[in-house]
Order: sequence, then structure tokens, then C-alpha cells
Amino acid sequence: ILLKLVSEAGGTLVTIAKDVKIQVEFNPSRVFAYRLLGYENRLLRDEDFKNDKVDAGDMGSGHTVTALYEVTPVGSPAVRSDPLRYQSAASDVAEEAPETMELGFLKLRYKDPGADTSQLIDLTIPTEPAAPDDDFRFAAAIAGMGQLLTDAKYVGDWGWDDAIALANGAKGADEFGYRAEAVQLMRLAE
Repeated sequence: ILLKLVSEAGGTLVTIAKDVKIQVEFNPSRVFAYRLLGYENRLLRDEDFKNDKVDAGDMGSGHTVTALYEVTPVGSPAVRSDPLRYQSAASDVAEEAPETMELGFLKLRYKDPGADTSQLIDLTIPTEPAAPDDDFRFAAAIAGMGQLLTDAKYVGDWGWDDAIALANGAKGADEFGYRAEAVQLMRLAE
């Protein structure tokens, strides 16, 4: 337990960004539907994204935050509903714009420690993202575990064996054994 405390304590001593807010907009000509996995209790209203008086999460040195979205592309066989009347017209107009090659757009706001005014970083989300690394795949396994624990209706026939296999394949170096411990928790939960 001391090793865990020491390895994690350094990240909480120094705040590197406060009131961190993330906003994602998906391109309707590329994304039919999406959902954020988790963070339901952290959602902000759209108008609060630019409001520097609305508190959000702080980030410590060495910390990372992962937000995973399940995305259903336009034209996917998973789409089982008819297109919306007005959305198709918006998509036709969007296809003429150069932004159609983007999957989406990400905006991040944060305040430097001690600052009252936020700074904005914005990035496009490419249609063809980079191959997922071990950290991403492990985060996906943990998110899948959360879905299985809550009996989410969206997992289909994806189950504990799939979550455990994904996590085992993404353990990487696992210097402190945290990922192996997470896999053990998955086995217990199964």
C-alpha cells in the first residue's frame, strides 16, 4: 500500500490545470450516433463550456483523463432507424464543405493555476485515427468492464471473456502491477 501511495502522491501535489472542460462535436456527415461512456455525473450544459465561473475538474501533474465515445458511423449496419427528415438536408450541405473529411472537432478549455480566465485549445478529430496503443485498449477494457457491471444494454454479446482478453493484451510493462490487479478484479466480477 505504501508503494501505491508514494507512486500516486506526486501527481496530486501540483495542479497543472484547473477547471478543465472538454467539448466534442461530431461531424453529422460521418457520425450517425454517439454516446459518451461514463461521466454522466460530469456533463455540463453547452453554454457553461465558455463560462469561466463554472467549476470543472482539476488535473495534477502526471494525471491523465480518458473519455471514450462509442461512435456509429453513417452507413453502418448498426443503424436501424430511418434518417431524420432535416438531418439529411444538413448532411448534403456538409458534404460540400472541406470539413467533411473530419470525424469531429474537439475543444478543450483550462485555466492555469491561479488564473481566472480560461485558455482554449481546439483540434480536429481525423476520420482515420492512429492505431490504438496499450493505454487506449486497456482503458477500453475498463470501460467495457463498467458496462458489464451495470448490465448496460449496448454490449450485445461482448462479455467478460472479451474484456479480460482485451485487458490482458494491453497490460504493457505494468510496473506496479495495477493492470494485472484490474484483470483479477474482472475475473472476480465475472
